[in-house]
Amino acid sequence: PRFAYDTYRRFIQMYATVVIGVPYSLFEERLELARERAGVERDQDLDVEQLQQLITGYLIDIEADMDEPFPQDPYDQLWGAIEAVFASWRNPRAVTYRALHAIPDDWGTAVTVQMMVFGNSGPESATGVAFTRDPSTGEKRFFGEFLLNAQGEDIVAGTRTPDPLTPNPALKRKSMREILPHSFSQLQQLATMLEEHFGDMQDVEFTIDNGSLWILQTRSGKRTVNAGIRIAVDLAKEKVITKADAVLRVDPAAVDQLIHPMVDPDAPKKRLASGLPASPGAATGTVVFTAEAAVEAAEGGRDVILLRPETSPDDIHGMAAARGIVTSRGGMTSHAAVVARGMGRPCITSVNSLRIDAENGLARFGKMVVHEGETVTVDGSGGEVLLGKVPTIQREVSGDFATLLGWADEIRQMNVRANVDNAEDAEIARGFGAEGVGLCRTENMLTGDDAVHLMRKVIMSDSERDRRANLDELYEVQRAALVDLFEHMPGLPVCIRLLDPPLEEFFPRDPEKLADFSKAIKRDYEDVLLRAEELKEINPMLGNRGVRLAICFPEIAEMQIRAIMEAAIAAGQKSGAPVVPEIVVPLVSHFQELRYLREKLDAAAAETMRRHSAKIRYLIGCIVEVPRAAIRADLIAGAADFFSFGTNDLTQTTLGISRDDASHFLTRYLDLGIIDDDPFVTLDRDGVGEVITQAIEKGKATNDKLLLGVTGEHGGDPKSIDYFETLGINYVSCSPYRIPVARLAAAQATVRAQRQAA
Repeated sequence: PRFAYDTYRRFIQMYATVVIGVPYSLFEERLELARERAGVERDQDLDVEQLQQLITGYLIDIEADMDEPFPQDPYDQLWGAIEAVFASWRNPRAVTYRALHAIPDDWGTAVTVQMMVFGNSGPESATGVAFTRDPSTGEKRFFGEFLLNAQGEDIVAGTRTPDPLTPNPALKRKSMREILPHSFSQLQQLATMLEEHFGDMQDVEFTIDNGSLWILQTRSGKRTVNAGIRIAVDLAKEKVITKADAVLRVDPAAVDQLIHPMVDPDAPKKRLASGLPASPGAATGTVVFTAEAAVEAAEGGRDVILLRPETSPDDIHGMAAARGIVTSRGGMTSHAAVVARGMGRPCITSVNSLRIDAENGLARFGKMVVHEGETVTVDGSGGEVLLGKVPTIQREVSGDFATLLGWADEIRQMNVRANVDNAEDAEIARGFGAEGVGLCRTENMLTGDDAVHLMRKVIMSDSERDRRANLDELYEVQRAALVDLFEHMPGLPVCIRLLDPPLEEFFPRDPEKLADFSKAIKRDYEDVLLRAEELKEINPMLGNRGVRLAICFPEIAEMQIRAIMEAAIAAGQKSGAPVVPEIVVPLVSHFQELRYLREKLDAAAAETMRRHSAKIRYLIGCIVEVPRAAIRADLIAGAADFFSFGTNDLTQTTLGISRDDASHFLTRYLDLGIIDDDPFVTLDRDGVGEVITQAIEKGKATNDKLLLGVTGEHGGDPKSIDYFETLGINYVSCSPYRIPVARLAAAQATVRAQRQAA
């Protein structure tokens, strides 16, 4: 009788909570009160009379809550349970879970009706959960917990203190192996069999009903990133799975956790605001609002967090000095996001509640105010700005991780390069396994005060003759930076992008700085101001930049190729392993543009090699970042050795969406299911993907030796890499800290493609 009443009590509690919607806490309060009155600690110690009283109280509470009695007809109960399962597909928890794990909303769910076994039927009964390996460390040991004379919800809900499966002296409680040795032995054997069958660590739920062991379900167990890598490697070494299977087992996106520090999940925290997690990692520092303040603080030995409405090339020195970056505007591929990822800095963009009042030295996050000099923590992985210093933890990159990446390198077909702008980034990229440089933005080599000053002198030149004289000075800076970069990439391809941004970006926006520059070059302030005004464009992104700038001022491009070739010669002579310079022309849309410029670049390269009595291999290509380049790819390929797909700008120009402003409405699009992914994070296959496909097909028809690369941020996105594999892309390029992610994702893409073909 006690077993029947206990089972009925449990049924009422679960049915009322799941089907009717009565708060679970209501039943727990009555149960706790019943235990106190009976003077017992466990549910199992309540006698029949106490259970009867508890059930009566449950039924009274339910009727009061729902204004009708608890249903007693078994068929009503069955259909109520079935309807609750179907309805659960749309509850907030399920919707969030699907969003986190990329599960389509239209899959739907199902109901299974089956006979039940009981773990609460006496002292020889129990329920529990077992893992075939430790989910925290990946160690090969039987791990789990159980409860005697209990049902599954007791242990799963976390409302009872379970006992260990195996002896643990620290807990001072008897284990299942000691209390139920026969059932324990059976469970261990079955769990091992299940792991071998499924080829993965198993999470097994079980019930023992009067000495009979029943396996309720088994599934691949959740695990930490470190444990997942260790388990995959160990299973491959044990010949349970292949190396290719092991590579497929690890989520590439989770690899970021192994490279960057993260906020301690157990630490108390107060959230100031949230935004887009634009660059992973965590950092703590005092708040500053300008790049200059960040540099000054860093030189004084202080860690700072740079808060800006948005960032521009003018802010790069401050971004490099800061420990983390937060902007109120911008998206996942805004300037702040791209640069921060390249630097390995945590960054949060699109913090809509952030309002910066630099004049009064404060920032408002909604109703909360943070003053300059106060401490905040940036959680770039979670997209949260936290008040004060929050502890962070650094995950270790274990030997198993290196082993797994080694297997990935054996498997993958795509090369993985890095987007870098200096020797320091190149050194980091090589450490992460980069196989060359996919994109070096030469304008980012000209951000130092001396280089910027020289570039401004070039812009202020009154004639081509003066411009060439000033370019000779700038050439020395460009060449020195390139030599340093090339020396870190001996024998590897290095793709150098010619000057891309419009010239207005090199002029200071601040009138005081503009006045300082005019004094430095001994020109009237009005002349400098007039030139700055002449350079201003309504839409610089679509203005005189890239190839257009090179055609208007070919002497700038000629200076750059001379610097590239001489740097390659010098670095090759020093290392004995010459790099292969790949000169890429940005923003090409017409065949005639590339043909005109290529003639000048080839001539300058030939002249440089002749003067140095040297011969090095180099390539000239273009960045496909406007739809017309794809439409006319058959012609353009006639003047190109390679296509570099700049998917950041190609997404903007194809969709007609500014990546810096998109977050304001793309979030709504994602919530409504209008789009499945942010197109600036994961490539839009149906739109931008079709543009790339057309460019490849047309380009290859003209030039079957055409090299194909992807240098936008999609080059580090696993889902996009999977798609690039199907297009026959030769290499992807991403920021240095995403290299391990790309290496693993590229290998997984190869395995999937090979298995699909088979």
